[in-house]
Amino acid sequence: MTAPAAPDPRPLFERATAQVAGLVASVRPEQYERATPCAEFDVRRLISHLIGGGRRVVVVGEGGDGLSVASFADGIADAALTEAYEEVRVGALKAWQDEAALDRQVTVPWGSVPGRAALSGFVLESVAHSWDLWEALGRPGTLDPELAGFALTVARQALPAERRGPEVPFGEIVATPEGADAYGELAAWLGRRPLGEDGSVKTGPSRA
Repeated sequence: MTAPAAPDPRPLFERATAQVAGLVASVRPEQYERATPCAEFDVRRLISHLIGGGRRVVVVGEGGDGLSVASFADGIADAALTEAYEEVRVGALKAWQDEAALDRQVTVPWGSVPGRAALSGFVLESVAHSWDLWEALGRPGTLDPELAGFALTVARQALPAERRGPEVPFGEIVATPEGADAYGELAAWLGRRPLGEDGSVKTGPSRA
């Protein structure tokens, strides 16, 4: 008996990137240097990483090698970051329009996997980083809980507790804060902690 195919992650990817786009568009000039739960990234650097990651999604969707794409989009002026992210987001959606891409074997930083597994990983990345931005920007509005639920399922399958270390860009799992929602659970699974009330990064954050 053939196992059923994994769900089509494209609708969730579209929603996840739209959520990121809204947060990126809301950033004020004085917020670009704010810390995020990713210790090495301020808001500006995180957006650069999201644009670089989006370019990778485009290349992988078009059948190219995801390892050939830089993780950051350097040299973009602050005033152009919103447009740059939206451009790459639209390009990524277009690159994955062909359903055949979901079952094609593709190369991404975490291995050679079917396209739907790769795109599910990109959903996870977008959702996790939307929480990072949301934290850094003072938790404006609300985040889509269904996206966090999907991302948490992917994270638990792809990043079990024992799979942490120098070769994995996520810290050890941390305790889930009391009363945490799905985003809080996801952040804890990825080794992230909420920012302090003063916007400082607490100890033990993830590295990506």
